[in-house]
Amino acid sequence: MLKGKRILLVISGGIAAYKSLELIRRLRERGASVRCAMTKAAEQFVTPLSVSSLSGEKVSTDIFSLTDEAEMGHIELSRDADLVVVAPATANILARMAQGLADDMATTLLLATDKPILVAPAMNVRMWLHPATQRNVEQLKQDGVAFVGPNDGEMACGEYGPGRMAEPLEIVAAIEAQFGKPLPKHLMLVQPPPAQSLKGRKVIVTSGPTHEPIDPVRYIANRSSGKQGHAIAAALAARGAEVILVTGPVSLPDPPGVKTIHVEAARDMFSACFLNLPADAAIFAAAVADWRVAVEASQKLKKTSDTPPTLRLAENPDILRAIATTDAKRRPTLVVGFAAETENVVAYAKKKLASKGCDWIVANHVGEGSDTFGGDSNRVHLVRQDGVEDWPRMSKAEVAAQLADRIAAFFSESAPVVKLTKPKISKGRS
Repeated sequence: MLKGKRILLVISGGIAAYKSLELIRRLRERGASVRCAMTKAAEQFVTPLSVSSLSGEKVSTDIFSLTDEAEMGHIELSRDADLVVVAPATANILARMAQGLADDMATTLLLATDKPILVAPAMNVRMWLHPATQRNVEQLKQDGVAFVGPNDGEMACGEYGPGRMAEPLEIVAAIEAQFGKPLPKHLMLVQPPPAQSLKGRKVIVTSGPTHEPIDPVRYIANRSSGKQGHAIAAALAARGAEVILVTGPVSLPDPPGVKTIHVEAARDMFSACFLNLPADAAIFAAAVADWRVAVEASQKLKKTSDTPPTLRLAENPDILRAIATTDAKRRPTLVVGFAAETENVVAYAKKKLASKGCDWIVANHVGEGSDTFGGDSNRVHLVRQDGVEDWPRMSKAEVAAQLADRIAAFFSESAPVVKLTKPKISKGRS
């Protein structure tokens, strides 16, 4: 499909520029020739030497090059290609393209070309969702520019949401589509922000582990990173929901557009969740410790003999069951629990669904060989009274987006909107 095709790749300055090197390799192995132009900012992330080595062509960077521009190099570059690809396309270069600016080699050849243009946006989620960026995208679409991505996912800045550049093979598929090959169904040439399908809905989300103190130094915990819960909160907020995220100790930044309450122990989380009722939905993604030490030591426990101290455990409050079975005035219309299992995942999830009184269970495998805890991907089963959906392995951001869409679909068919109230803030354990 790409044999003999001439691609002009414009690389702009973002951290995703490193993916452009893989893109060049993938295009060339399919028989395409690739010539490249780079912005000055792009040179801060990848070097012209690396790009030239992989493309086998000289890289254009300077509009004032005496040797190149004596022959009107930017005109020749822009007309010689069969397709112009901008990857990564930062918010800055999209804005300059939309306004028709031509103040460096990259934007000059983009304005001078009479060939089709495909762009792969890459930027922070807030930059992508900003009205100015969306206006620029809409203008470029009206001008005939095609888009691939951006994808949802974790970004270099630590935030989740739309803004990740499409993967090199996804861009290759979009390039092939420009030459007539059908586009894979999972790819859209334009990925707009999610529809505001949850606008007016209030959702409580829990995330991360809990830390149950033994003494002022030690605590009982688990391996949860909070990545899945935070991704769910971000996905719900992107769809217009008012999101209250109650998170245990994690190293992640607070998701944009989300009210975040930081807690430590299970009793703190229990209190914060109840204080923020009523809500339309509650998603319990946190890995809450089942037990705590019955009596927390006020000073560090010392090794005084060969016999280790005896720790008497007490059961923590069951947050999921408590909210799922609370009185009708306070119970969210949709209560979703998570089940992290090391074996018999679906069978145990079905038992949990029945015993907790919730509406859905999202079950996943966290046993040996799984990278669920701390990893960036997840494979889940959505367990409901009417059956089980087995989802393929996806990034945690993709799982979050799909779950958020399922929640939006649930509310589009059923419940009235909860009247939003100003939440109280938890100040300690109950």
